[in-house]
Parts: sequence; structure tokens; C-alpha cells
Amino acid sequence: MDVIDWGAAQRVGELIAGSPPYGGVSAASVEPLARDFARRVSEYSGLAMPAELPALEAVDRPSWIAANLKTMQPLLATLTDRMDDDAGRFAGPLRGPLRSASGLLLGAQVGALTGMLSQRVLGQYDLALLDSSAPPRLLLLAPNLAQAARNLGVDRDELVLWVTIHEITHAVQFSGAPWLRDYLGSLLKELIDGLQVTITGRSERGENAKTTGGRRPRLPDPAELREMLDRARQGELLRLTLGEDRWRLVERMQAAMSLIEGHAEHTMDAVGAEVLPSLPKLRAAMNRRRAGRGLPWRVLERLLGLELKLRQYEMGRRFCDEVVDEGGRQALALAWSGPDALPSPAELERPAQWISRMRSNPPGGSINRTHVPPVTS
Repeated sequence: MDVIDWGAAQRVGELIAGSPPYGGVSAASVEPLARDFARRVSEYSGLAMPAELPALEAVDRPSWIAANLKTMQPLLATLTDRMDDDAGRFAGPLRGPLRSASGLLLGAQVGALTGMLSQRVLGQYDLALLDSSAPPRLLLLAPNLAQAARNLGVDRDELVLWVTIHEITHAVQFSGAPWLRDYLGSLLKELIDGLQVTITGRSERGENAKTTGGRRPRLPDPAELREMLDRARQGELLRLTLGEDRWRLVERMQAAMSLIEGHAEHTMDAVGAEVLPSLPKLRAAMNRRRAGRGLPWRVLERLLGLELKLRQYEMGRRFCDEVVDEGGRQALALAWSGPDALPSPAELERPAQWISRMRSNPPGGSINRTHVPPVTS
């Protein structure tokens, strides 16, 4: 039985998200172009076409929440099972009521987060990293696309096409680099398996220590609270909880996700330039949307580490742009050769270092600046 009350998560998520209308956004109008977009992405990136492309689905906010809660369940199962075991050792006859209360609270927290995120997301390639039996989905969040087009003053149908290219690029990435799903899944599983629910504080001798099962957790003193708040404002809550060894796993995942997201950003512009007359206006509007989020969202993102997504777009896209400028599309294609070809966090910030490494030891190819013809129409 799940520790988290997923029904409560769905209800709370929907309560926060609301359910605005689709606003005229339809997957049917885009679906005939999806295969052509996938072919263009494949030709540009050098990655193989998917044998079968997931159908495009236009969904509302409650449906998006339901899809993501389903994907989250195997991710949280290990942690919640451990919490349940720990609670059982100490709760005795109160275990049942306490379990119900904690399940409702955790469900409300998860639901609140997904509900707030559902108000911002435009599209998603929904891939369950820890459940290979679950088929991937291509989701377009219809109400948000319609609302964003109105707020940004851009053509709705062009915005839908542009976001579709981004999500289809993810489908091509994971199809053309079949090792990628298992690589990310193994990192995630290793990270989750090593997590422990602990409280960080000082021992009676004033030394830093983590309280574990043998010690009684205590409230942090004012100095510790100030330190925790300072680190939280810098987006370091996860690092504070994990410790440096586990944080290196997070950094490896961040580097891979930066490439994945940045490559999709780079590709959606390269491919979109041929099919979207208003691409420069779309890009400028999207950059304003990302940079101009209100204070509540910025605070939430900093506390939970969600600002990582924005950094992934920016750093990863800058990396891809510079690699293509220096070595052409075939140079960037080498990044998908295998885990060893992925850029490190340092190389993401300094693409020349990655290019130098690939030139010294190319994974089944070489980097020379040569002319590559444009993607065929």
C-alpha cells in the first residue's frame, strides 16, 4: 500500500491548477506534421528516427497532473517504503492513523507542487525512467499554450508547432541514443537508493553530525537555521540534504539533462526556422516569458531547486550553439555516442574543452569543420 495518498495529490493538484478551456488548441491539427518534424530533427541531429513516434496528445491541466503523478509513483516508491518501515518501528498501535495522516500530508504536498507546475508547462515528452514498460507520451498542455499565445502576442498555431518540435526532439534523442534512458534511470535509482531521511545538526560537542536511528533528532539552533535559510535561497536545499558524495550524482544528471534540454532548444530553432515565419518573434517572446516570471514563482523555484530547468535551457543551448559554430552539426552529434561522450559540468560551461576532448579521442568519428547541407524540405 502506498505511503502517499495519490488520490489526495490529484485532488489538491486540480484545486490549485484550475481547469481553463483548451482555447482552440488541438493535437489533430499538428499530428499530420509530427512525422515530418521528426524526420527534420533526425536529419539535423544525426540521430535515428524513432521506429514509432508517440501520438501527440492535447491535454488539460488535470490530465497533465494525472500523467505526472503516475510517472512519479515509481520514483518515490523507494523513499516512501523506507519511511513506512521507519514509522512502523516506532509508531506501534498508532501506526495506522499516523500512516493515514502522513499519506494525506505527503499527497497534498506532491499535489500542490504538480498543480503549480501545471500552470506553466507548455509541452512534455513524458518518459518513465524507472519503468521501461510504460510507453512514452507526447503531451501538449492545450490551455497553457492558448494562454501563452495570448499573453505573448504571438500566433497560437505557430507556438504550438514550435513547442511540438521541442518535444519531438526529445523523442528522437531517446530513440537515436537508446542507452540514454538506462543511463539516466541508473543514476536516478542510485541516487534514490542512497537517500536517507536525516536531520543535519551539531552534536553536543559542537561538531557537525547527521542524526541517524541511534540518536534523537533535535531542532536546529538559530545559527543553523540562518545557515539553512541562506543555502535554501541559493537553491542548495537538495545539496544540503544529500551530502557531497551523492551530490556528484546529481551533477552528472544535471549535465546530461542540460545537454538534452539545450539540444532540444537549439534544434527547435534550427528546424523551426524552415517552417515558422515568425520564429524570431517566438524566440524573443519565449525568452521574455522565462525571464519575467513573478516573484512567487522565483521564490518557489529557488527553494525547491526548480530554477535548474531554466539554467538547463540556457547553459545547454549555449553549449550546443558553440559546438555547432566550431565543428558543425556532426561535432554535436558525437555527444550522443555514449555516456563517456556526454559533456561534464565544467565542459558545459567551456565547450572548447569538450571539443578538444572529442578531437583527441573521438567516439567513432572525428570533428572537422566541414559544410553540412541544410535540412531538406
